[in-house]
Amino acid sequence: MKRVLTAVLILISLQSFAQQKQIVKMNSFIDALMKKMTFEEKLGQLNLPGAGDITTGQASSSDIGKKIRDGQVGGLFNIKSVAKIRAVQKVAVEESRLKIPLLFGMDVIHGYETVFPIPLALSCSWNLPAIEQSARIAAQEASADGINWTFSPMVDIARDARWGRIAEGSGEDPFLGSAIAAAMVKGYQGDDLSKNNTIMACVKHFALYGAAEAGRDYNTTDMSRLRMYNEYLPPYKAAVEAGAGSVMSSFNEIDGIPASGNKWLMTDLLRRQWGFKGFVVTDYTAINEMEQHGMGNIGIVSALALNAGIDMDMVGEGFLTTLKNSVDSGRVKLKDIDAACRRILEAKYKLGLFDDPYRYCDLNRAATEIYTDANRAVARKLATESMVLLKNEGQMLPLKKAGTIAVIGPLADAKENMPGTWSVAANYSNPISILTGIKKASTGKAAILYAKGSNLVADAALEDRATMFSKSLGRDQRTATELLNEALEKANQADQIVAVLGESAEMSGESSSRTNLEIPDVQKDLLRALLKTGKPVVLVLCTGRPLVIKEESEKLAAILNVWFAGTEAGFAVADVLFGDANPSGKLTTTWPQNVGQVPMYYSHKNTGRTLGEGKWFEKFRSNYLDVSNEPVYPFGYGLSYTNFTYSDFKISSTHLKKGQSLDAAITITNSGKYDGKEIVQLYIRDIVGSITRPVKELKGFQKIDLKAGASTTIHFKIGEELLKFYNSDLKWLAEPGEFNIMVGPNSSNVQTLSFTLE
Repeated sequence: MKRVLTAVLILISLQSFAQQKQIVKMNSFIDALMKKMTFEEKLGQLNLPGAGDITTGQASSSDIGKKIRDGQVGGLFNIKSVAKIRAVQKVAVEESRLKIPLLFGMDVIHGYETVFPIPLALSCSWNLPAIEQSARIAAQEASADGINWTFSPMVDIARDARWGRIAEGSGEDPFLGSAIAAAMVKGYQGDDLSKNNTIMACVKHFALYGAAEAGRDYNTTDMSRLRMYNEYLPPYKAAVEAGAGSVMSSFNEIDGIPASGNKWLMTDLLRRQWGFKGFVVTDYTAINEMEQHGMGNIGIVSALALNAGIDMDMVGEGFLTTLKNSVDSGRVKLKDIDAACRRILEAKYKLGLFDDPYRYCDLNRAATEIYTDANRAVARKLATESMVLLKNEGQMLPLKKAGTIAVIGPLADAKENMPGTWSVAANYSNPISILTGIKKASTGKAAILYAKGSNLVADAALEDRATMFSKSLGRDQRTATELLNEALEKANQADQIVAVLGESAEMSGESSSRTNLEIPDVQKDLLRALLKTGKPVVLVLCTGRPLVIKEESEKLAAILNVWFAGTEAGFAVADVLFGDANPSGKLTTTWPQNVGQVPMYYSHKNTGRTLGEGKWFEKFRSNYLDVSNEPVYPFGYGLSYTNFTYSDFKISSTHLKKGQSLDAAITITNSGKYDGKEIVQLYIRDIVGSITRPVKELKGFQKIDLKAGASTTIHFKIGEELLKFYNSDLKWLAEPGEFNIMVGPNSSNVQTLSFTLE
């Protein structure tokens, strides 16, 4: 044993020595390079313009080409293909004075050309290895096409479904969000950033962007430091601790100062408290937008951003055009510009660009590693795990591949919408529509009829806003009555109806806030009419956010929420509908009864006037006059085609001493007829604290695979670390006292035991 321990210590020591040697080598290289750089060339490294629509022939002759040649550009973003990127990189490394290579970034959010489900859907898989694999495949494909930097993961906690960008994150919970943030960073960056099949991650949006007031994008946020540290900051911190190479500032203000100019956020918290060593880039024109916040003119806000700790200015060019005057006037110190420049050069060094600036420009990789059959298979499987079965009364699902099936709805034959929002690298000829998937899965076994049934919405102008970026649904110019009559004709010929309804892809995402979270008007009319036929109706729901479906949940027997499932959506939906895959996804957001309940989340705190247990309304209590306090579907909820029974819940001790741990165990039995996967969830409540504590907090989960009839015992290790929180002095600690420990299939259905921390 001693020999093994000695060998391990020697290995760690050798690794540490090698890392230190590499750091010394990097520092020496950058020191020498920076001594050669002019002030203007240093400013150039801080400048990140958009690439526009550069062609290979324009790379040298365009205005961007001139700026690159003059050393005024540190990187470009949203330029795609090896040929274009190689041509632009050639200008930088063969025609500029110092031959400093460029970074090439892109919004690779949930896949490259192989598009995975939107991030909110991915989180519903609760499958960390698979989520990491999706990021790994995205990095493999993007790097094969010349990209070396992604503006992902987006780790904002979001509890207001009106905010469209809830689609880009992992939901409402900081524990799960932190685990997914770390997995995504690891997937993108791998274990060696200098390998040409890894890309640098950029954690966004730092910070608190998901708490925009009224769910309106880019809006103000305002919260206490306690809420920040305990509920909203953990996923950013987890991503930083996972080694993320860069961070992106958010648009919102924090304590009255926009994030891009907030020194407490960027320097005191991010760098000093968390020890972040990478560089910080703004979001698109965020520095310029501080003028609209009322922080001063472009010169003042650019200086404010640089002094706060921003290293790179995306698109605005305020750094490039104003910082010389700010240095001359004493508003900005040269050493801070040097520090920002160094951090960007370090990133390029770690990516291996100084060794080989064309390392990401391999035409063979571009031809063989993108949108492969293997990658598509992974995307298809993960899509099935992301779908959430919300209701299945009378075991209506899975459907039989028999008889006549009517597939009806404006999203049934809408392949361009299947990748969802932020799928900028997608080839829109590739996605599989839900109609196509159902047809191929049932070929020779069932007859498939199709009707659009309605447009997306009644308002044509609203449909235009909701179908941007090559995702038009091809608005049908027939009247609503004509469309409905066609659908009813098909429905009346069918044995069963699959209604594919919900949002279009761009009804969620950036600048897609909504005040009405229901299924759009004409689609609701269509669904009501289909139900009146008396035929069995399954609702396949496409959405990028929690929707208000109280009416649908009461009237329908079966609802399958498929989100936007990526390029393989159609095949994956068919897999689940017909039972070739058993749904196992569980919600990572709370689904409200109506928009008046939002923001809504499971880990709320009690008021001094809580509603009595089992009561719907009580005067002078914290409740509504018109609806109960309960959601339609709680956090962690999701059904399976099989049934899981929880029994024999026990803990190893009712007393926990500091520095020790206890074991919580529960037996799970697959008591149904299908093999299936279950996500077992652990929640903890701190009964009495020095500050008020949530009614429960997720502190563990395990996704298990059980054959029909099989049982297994799940164990959770509970130590002091799981009980810690930030107190009123922002100290991270666990306080002695009583705790409830809860285990169950979702946040509302748990078994509870208690223990005491001594």
